[in-house]
Amino acid sequence: MILASLLMVARIWDAAPHNAFTDLIRYRGEWVCAFREGSRHVSPDGAIRVITSRDGKQWSSAARLSLPALDLRDPKLTVTPRGELMLTTAAADRPKEPVSHQSMVWFSRDARQWSEPVKAGELNFWLWRVQWHKGLAYSVGYGTTNRDTDFARLYRSADGRTFEPWVPRLFTEGYPNETSMLFEQDGTARMLLRRDRGTMTGQWGTSRPPYKEWAWQDLGVRIGGPHMLQIPGGRVIGVVRLYDGKQRTSIVEINPATGKLTELEKLPSNGDSSYAGLVWEKGELWISYYSSHEDKTAIYLARWKP
Repeated sequence: MILASLLMVARIWDAAPHNAFTDLIRYRGEWVCAFREGSRHVSPDGAIRVITSRDGKQWSSAARLSLPALDLRDPKLTVTPRGELMLTTAAADRPKEPVSHQSMVWFSRDARQWSEPVKAGELNFWLWRVQWHKGLAYSVGYGTTNRDTDFARLYRSADGRTFEPWVPRLFTEGYPNETSMLFEQDGTARMLLRRDRGTMTGQWGTSRPPYKEWAWQDLGVRIGGPHMLQIPGGRVIGVVRLYDGKQRTSIVEINPATGKLTELEKLPSNGDSSYAGLVWEKGELWISYYSSHEDKTAIYLARWKP
């Protein structure tokens, strides 16, 4: 039997009082990591820091994105069919909360110079993460105002700038919010979805083209900050925050057929943590995440070999 191994964990950034909500991508020979920095977990001064590295060991700041009087949160990275680096985030207008969240996108070709931000999707529907498939961008947006918008929508875009509702009411029970999607080689779409009301158990969604109809299975456990990918051989590996017992960020495996979630390895973490970026690189899973298990909330990089 070949056992999985946590190869390394290192703190790679902690310059701000609070550093959190990461994503990670490999782009043009560099590692690119994006995250929010601010004075607190929720504060009106949130900005997006982008850092880069050639080797995953030495990191330097490439850009800082901010908008006056707006809290920028939870950046997500992807590459468009045109080869542009695309960053998605949400701008929260703290004095007007809970009635003003606007998803924003930026584009870059070097992770250093970024376009002007573009408003994406509908006001008060937070586009969480963008996934490209056959030239189209898919993203789940969840309502941020009140129980009248206590549901999630699936959006679709041809250019990464204009997002239209594709499934207006994707999931409606238990305050669905954060998600991660993947597309298998045969076109099957999978979705990992967080919920924060009722039983608060996560959901496992499956759909076939054109992704209008979804079947759901209950994970039976509460999850936070979900992200996942499919590695060679077909295994679906994710990183989530788990709440049973001591809160922690863990590497998990999801059975695509049954939705069963199995914890594989706990990352050094506790409490305020998770929100991972995932990249499969040369037989290893590279993971960016944040945690507050040491002296402050900081950004970490882990490498794990299944």
